[in-house]
Amino acid sequence: MNTNKKRAMLVGVLFILAAVTSIFGLILYDPILNGPDYLIQGSENANQVILGAVFELILVCSAIGTSITLFPLLRKQNESLALGYVCFRFLEAVIITVGVISVLSLLTLSQEFVKAGAPNASSFQTSGSLLKAVHDWTFMLGPNFMLGINTMMCSYLLYTSKLVPRFISVMGLTGATLIFLAAILEMFGIILQLSTWGAILAIPVALYEMTLAIWLIVKGFNEVLNAHHNPLVIQKQNYMLEDEIKAQKIL
Repeated sequence: MNTNKKRAMLVGVLFILAAVTSIFGLILYDPILNGPDYLIQGSENANQVILGAVFELILVCSAIGTSITLFPLLRKQNESLALGYVCFRFLEAVIITVGVISVLSLLTLSQEFVKAGAPNASSFQTSGSLLKAVHDWTFMLGPNFMLGINTMMCSYLLYTSKLVPRFISVMGLTGATLIFLAAILEMFGIILQLSTWGAILAIPVALYEMTLAIWLIVKGFNEVLNAHHNPLVIQKQNYMLEDEIKAQKIL
């Protein structure tokens, strides 16, 4: 198995791992984020919440892993865009990490609320609402806004390099546009992220990631990013050809 095939399989596995862990993390957070008595439910389900945080941290590592694994191939097409992809993927991961911290802080608040017995509930409720708001914003800015930008860059580079079939790249460009649009609409309160329209706008990018992942695991990268498809190599070859012509004229 050559290096590119191994790289393709690794990228595919990381995309699937990121998708699976994001779903499990969201499900495990349910008692502390969506329960009516979340200050009590969070403490009672502390291990479940912590496990959800672990899944999201795996998501963070997987997201970064996809970008740094793809970078050596994408940079051959356009180094600036490839670096931009890595940076925005990293920003997505950082924002998700902030969301994890907010949930764990909310868990600590929940545990302190239970320990206090009959405390001033209003102060705990205010702090809890703020921490939930932080998570909600990170949940929108990371997996929607930043995801839209980095997916657009990655899909464009995959399209121009032909590393994967172009229909997959077009799926990515479409999905990136829609998830970015969803983020803008959610920021202005036009739609909710966890709503029918939020799901409709998010499904295409999810389908793209899973299609790309399966293709890379099964087929790998197309062997097209070689000398005659690399712009830098083409430019170098043109210079060499010009030198040869000049040399022949001199002779």
